[in-house]
Formats: sequence, C-alpha cells, structure tokens
Amino acid sequence: MANVMRAVVVQGGQLRVESNYPVPEPGDGEVLVRVVRAGICDTDLQIVRGYMRFEGVLGHEFVGVAHSGEHAGKLVACEINCSCGRCDFCKGGLRNHCPERTVLGIAGHDGAFADYIAVPEMNLHPIPEGLHPEHAVFVEPLAAAFQIVRQTAIGPGTRCLVLGDGKLAYLVAQVLKLHQASVLVLGKHPAKLALFERRGIQAELLSQRRPRPEFDLAVECTGSPEGLATVLPLLRPRGTIVLKTTVADPISVDLAPVVIHELTLIGSRCGPFPPAIEALRSGAVEVETFIEAVYRLDAARAAFEHAARPGTRKILFAVDESVPSLLKVRGS
Repeated sequence: MANVMRAVVVQGGQLRVESNYPVPEPGDGEVLVRVVRAGICDTDLQIVRGYMRFEGVLGHEFVGVAHSGEHAGKLVACEINCSCGRCDFCKGGLRNHCPERTVLGIAGHDGAFADYIAVPEMNLHPIPEGLHPEHAVFVEPLAAAFQIVRQTAIGPGTRCLVLGDGKLAYLVAQVLKLHQASVLVLGKHPAKLALFERRGIQAELLSQRRPRPEFDLAVECTGSPEGLATVLPLLRPRGTIVLKTTVADPISVDLAPVVIHELTLIGSRCGPFPPAIEALRSGAVEVETFIEAVYRLDAARAAFEHAARPGTRKILFAVDESVPSLLKVRGS
C-alpha cells in the first residue's frame, strides 16, 4: 500500500483536493479503514464556512473496509467521537461528551473524505451483508435521528413537527413515524416535500401554514439560524423542542416564549448505531430516493458546490470506485 493518498482538505476556509496526503498510521486501539463511500452533510458545509475552526480532512459520514482487528475485511460504519475511555464522563456512559474527545472531520481528527482513515476499533460497527454502501452511509445521521427517541417520550398520539425538509429531516420524520407519532413536516421545497408524502408522512409548505401552538414536540433541523425562532410559536405550552441545527453564524433569538410557555429545549447530537443499522437493513427507513448524486473524490469542489445549492438532496463520494454505484458517478 502506498504511503500517500487522496484527501479533501479544508484550510483557511478554502477547500482543496490533495493527491499526496499522508496515509494515517493507526495509534493504540485504532485500525486503518479503507473508505468506500462517504456523504456530505450540512455540518461539512458549515465547517468550510468557519464552524468549529476545523482544519484538516473533512467528512464523518462514511463506510469502509477495516484492515485489521475484529472486523478485518468487513464493511463497517464508525461512530465519530473518539473518547479517552478513562475520564468520569466515559466511565459514566457519556463517551460522546468526553472532554478529551476528538471528532472525525470536525475537531482534532482527520475525517473520511480520503482513501483511508484511522479510527478507534471500539467505534466500529459491522454492516450486514446485502446493505449497499450508499445506503449504509446514512447510518451515522440516522443514529442521530434515533437519539431523539432516547431523549424524549414519543409514542402513539404524540403530535410531532419536523421543521425542515433536508437530509436529516427525512430520517427524523421516518424514525418518529416508526414510533407511532403523528408527524407533520414543514419545509420550503415542494419536490423534497413530495418525497416525505411518498413515505406516508404529511408534509406542507411552511409559507402556507398559519403559526399556532399545536405540537407537543418539534424537531428543528433546518440548518438555518432562523429555525429556532420559527419553531417557537408552533409549540403547545410545556412542549419540547429538539434542536439539531449547528451553524457557523451566531444565532439571535428571543427566548422569552421558552420561559412564558414553560418549553423544554433539548440539544440533540449523535445517537445509537445498532437501531440505525437494523432500520436500514430491514427497510424500515428508506434512503435511496434522497440520494441526488454520487461524485468521484477528485471532484470534491464540484460536489460541495452541488451540496450547497438550496433544495439539494444527499451528495455522496464514491471513494472506492471498484464498488458499483447505484447512480452514475460524476466528475473526472
């Protein structure tokens, strides 16, 4: 194996593709993974704009083949938080909040928009045979959707609003429906809202919905600084807001309604991989129709420009092109 590789790097707010980036050497407890597929998410777009002040290889949604360890030779997905395993947070079951953690492609650790990535072996989860890598890329964001049901009491009759019609919203709405909630999606793009309706999920244009307090729980995943302010008038007294949006720009919002209406505001981040993998394996959550395009890694600039267009669905990288794609691979 060569000691250099391709990698998509952000530095000084500039995105570039390097062809001679050093292949990472696994440290203690780490394994090398050959990346097969990876996905661009809104966090990657925000990082290019300055979020987290990260510099290095981007990308945290991926699947690849482990080179060593328990899962050697197998297709795996990877949790993104690399924790110390020694502190009180780790010992108390809060590894994702370890104060010493690094985060793949986000904080202190090179990410997966590259031919190879070195990751903690304990973070790996095998992908079942028959699950296409382009579907398996969704394990990490789908796990974030399952985190919502860990943090809240959702069940039959819970009136849930999903604000936003993007990639994460598509997963969140399906997970809420799996838990028998009554779900409405409000968004801005008719073509994307139609995809929700094909899954039996009610969806409407935000501009045509009169604001009134009618929901028990709202999940804000617009990726916009205005999302929180938009969702506040839609909650019933003592309702719950689950906040998923992270943006580079500061957010200014009047929090008086949170106090007046005794609302609960929950930050929600990474979640459990096993139920996400099972939901994809069984087909309980559908993702293929939300894949808009697959690009070669060398065409990263074009892929990021595409991903940043309003209304775009999921953009993937075919890092290992020897694995057949579900769509025609773009770029040169």
